[in-house]
Amino acid sequence: MTPDHPPELNALEAEIRACRICEPYLPLGPRPVLIARPEARLLIAAQAPGRRVHETGLPFNDPSGERLRDWLGIDRETFYHHPAIAIVPMGFCYPGTGKGGDLPPRPECAATWRRPLLAAMPQIETTVVIGRYALGWHLGLGGGQRVTDLVAAWRDFAPAHFPLPHPSPRNNRWLKNNPWFEDEVVPALRERVRECLLAFD
Repeated sequence: MTPDHPPELNALEAEIRACRICEPYLPLGPRPVLIARPEARLLIAAQAPGRRVHETGLPFNDPSGERLRDWLGIDRETFYHHPAIAIVPMGFCYPGTGKGGDLPPRPECAATWRRPLLAAMPQIETTVVIGRYALGWHLGLGGGQRVTDLVAAWRDFAPAHFPLPHPSPRNNRWLKNNPWFEDEVVPALRERVRECLLAFD
């Protein structure tokens, strides 16, 4: 818990930290990883922690995080400590690994915690929506739709939302095949992040 948070958010975070709903399905056990701030203007909405993030308890403390911070145009200190930024994945705990990489976020997590947690951060102005599962929840990406198409339509959602592919090294080929993302989306994203941080300051 964070002492300068409102009691409601402190209580909600304590419930989340103590959550055991998905425990039978988590290979390394529950360890919720998130950063919630009542004054946040910018929400990083990702998928679920990987193994390294589970071990350290720090969101995006991995190569995906390095790329994401580059896309956002901010350093580690800003990413983790600026009061304007919240980092809330769709699943708070590491779901394990399958044949194609990490398993999807456990659905129970968002169903239980997402709406009350977002309600406790009412000043969010922009949500950076990362990967298929976050895109599905926040922007209604359906099973038959492609992430690429939604990301390509980013102007339809900005500045309230910026749809992004996952920054995982597994997406290196995608980035190579879609150079428009780094040419068009990333500069606009960086500008919006800068505006959110400056507005807070």
